[in-house]
Amino acid sequence: MRHFPDAQIKPMNALRLFPRPRALLTAALALVLAACASAPDTAQTDAADAPRQFTLANGMQLLVQPDHRAPTVVHMLWVRAGALEDAPDAATRGTTGRAHLLEHLMFKGTKKLAPGEFSRRIAALGGLENAFTSMDYTAYYQQLPAKRLREAMELEADRFAHAHWPDEEFARELQVVIEERRMRVEDVPRTRLREALDKTVFTRSPYHHPVIGWMDDLHGMTAEKVRAFKDRWYVPGNAAIVIAGDVAPEEARALAEEIYGTLPAASAPAHDAPAEPPQQGLRRVEIEADAEQDCVLLAWRVPQMQGLDASPDNDDALALTMLAEVLDGYDGARLPRALTQGTNRLADSVDASNGLIGRGPQLFSLAAVPAPGKSRAQLEAALREQVARVAREGVGEAELARVKTQWQAALVYRRDSVMGQAMELGTNWIYGLPLNADELLTARLRTITAEQVQSVAQRYFGDAQLTIAHLIARPGKKAGKQAK
Repeated sequence: MRHFPDAQIKPMNALRLFPRPRALLTAALALVLAACASAPDTAQTDAADAPRQFTLANGMQLLVQPDHRAPTVVHMLWVRAGALEDAPDAATRGTTGRAHLLEHLMFKGTKKLAPGEFSRRIAALGGLENAFTSMDYTAYYQQLPAKRLREAMELEADRFAHAHWPDEEFARELQVVIEERRMRVEDVPRTRLREALDKTVFTRSPYHHPVIGWMDDLHGMTAEKVRAFKDRWYVPGNAAIVIAGDVAPEEARALAEEIYGTLPAASAPAHDAPAEPPQQGLRRVEIEADAEQDCVLLAWRVPQMQGLDASPDNDDALALTMLAEVLDGYDGARLPRALTQGTNRLADSVDASNGLIGRGPQLFSLAAVPAPGKSRAQLEAALREQVARVAREGVGEAELARVKTQWQAALVYRRDSVMGQAMELGTNWIYGLPLNADELLTARLRTITAEQVQSVAQRYFGDAQLTIAHLIARPGKKAGKQAK
């Protein structure tokens, strides 16, 4: 299956090892942003177009976002079950990777449809379809003409309730995933480095494990383990239907009750992933690989947002997000300006990110690839110095205002896409947030002050919560077995 980039192998707090796309602040965009700045906090000004949420008779959730600009619709099914629910332990070895493998197998037939028939029928309706898995959830989607919504819902409801795959299809798809891991992880040194970092940072949390699973677990996978995962987590009380596009909420509700609402009710199981204990000192990990360049990753344990209420941890998580944007949120931001420019540059690429929210613990991360002739130690020190400089000197009001404006612009752009609107609703549901969480979050971010950004830079970037990972490039060095 095609996937959103790396969704199946990266957790919510994944490092971006290459620069993010930059917003182009043209004169036209500046006018758009000026309008945004003067508009009310809520972007939904027409009540008829506001998102709606319903609970079906069997407990399944329905979220609807009307958008009548074009006769198209996005239909999604979200399940609050990702790699966090793979739950490996001594009694159930061979279980990491089940959520992702199940996503593949959901395309391999039902009691009514032969393998591959689901995709063929969606294509015949004029639609596109796919799925993706993360640490926190699995989601399936179809984008198609609005008049074909009923057919898509009937196909997805049948798959959700009655997915069935022959043993030979299981064996074939398992080999596909094993090869996927080989190509996307074991043959990609920077992805292996990220995996090594997560394994070192997280000792109890399931974020220790990759979404795609460990190779030895995949070799020990059975169809029964995957079926048990589906039976436990793919139930109405643990799933939501998301519909965005040219549809009226009450019409969508009537269709959903007719098609999904008749599935047998079942409550969501308890999500009881073990908590990650506090880190008590600096951790380091190195891997050698056949690579052209070294790489340096630094990750600090930081607070994550728990809802949108004002609290010390929530305020710090927002300020840390603003710090990441000040460091690397636009062309000419602090990290690229200091490390990747000039004749004596230290890095070929740099990145900063903060895991603002997720179902598991989050990280503030810095990443860089050394320029030719520069060492990993030089780059590690330079990355830390940029945060230390913020702690000493603070940030300017102008640079903070710029990243806030770009955050608002990103919200506007997401709303311009029907798929973006559906993704927004689905992720808000996954994390237990209100339907308009992005608007509320953007409003909260606009209140963060330069003093708050300097304060978090002073308090969170010592050694006690830091893990450092180095990729040592050794041309010709073959990847070794990935240990748990």
